[in-house]
Amino acid sequence: MTPFLENDLRRHPAPLALAIIAALLSVAAKAQQPPVVPVEPSIPAPAATSPASTTPAATPAAAGAASTAPPADTGPLAALAWLEGCWLGNVNQREFREQWLPLRGGILIGAGQSVLRGKMQDYEFLRIEPRADGVFFSQFSGDLKETSFKLDSKVDDDKDTIFTFANTTDSFPSRLIYRRGTEGWLYETIEGKTNGATRQVIYPLRRIDCETGELIGK
Repeated sequence: MTPFLENDLRRHPAPLALAIIAALLSVAAKAQQPPVVPVEPSIPAPAATSPASTTPAATPAAAGAASTAPPADTGPLAALAWLEGCWLGNVNQREFREQWLPLRGGILIGAGQSVLRGKMQDYEFLRIEPRADGVFFSQFSGDLKETSFKLDSKVDDDKDTIFTFANTTDSFPSRLIYRRGTEGWLYETIEGKTNGATRQVIYPLRRIDCETGELIGK
């Protein structure tokens, strides 16, 4: 013990001794603690994720657009758009059919066929289109000979609507008439003169399902 500490103990024996003892105990405690080893903070590994899909998800707007029907045609042929679909008639063992595509691009396209006792008799391609001088109904068959009829009148007769087309040449038939009846009926009439005598032929057709052939009453 140094003379300095010894003199202090003589003057302040109790408090100083306690302070020295506490200091010695603190030093001894620190000496017994293990050295502190610095630890690097751990970085959590990123969570596993599934590969991003390359196919864009369908948005409600896109899904709605896919199921939206094309807008109705409001052009000169709008009054004839009801022809769309399949029609069937039978008279005296003769079957005749017509099938029309939907009105698109301002034109109606169709095809007709007649069968007699199971054997094909005739066929033709049909087209209704607007031109600069009116609406025209054209027919041509395998020989590509085309006959055109110009829409002459549209008349409402009770619940029926009658469309009359006039031949653009002096040949039979001179008129082609499409009468839209009720309950899914269509009456096609060709009329004119042959050898000076008036001739008229009526073809009654019913609307049918294009796949099943069942009647549709509309």
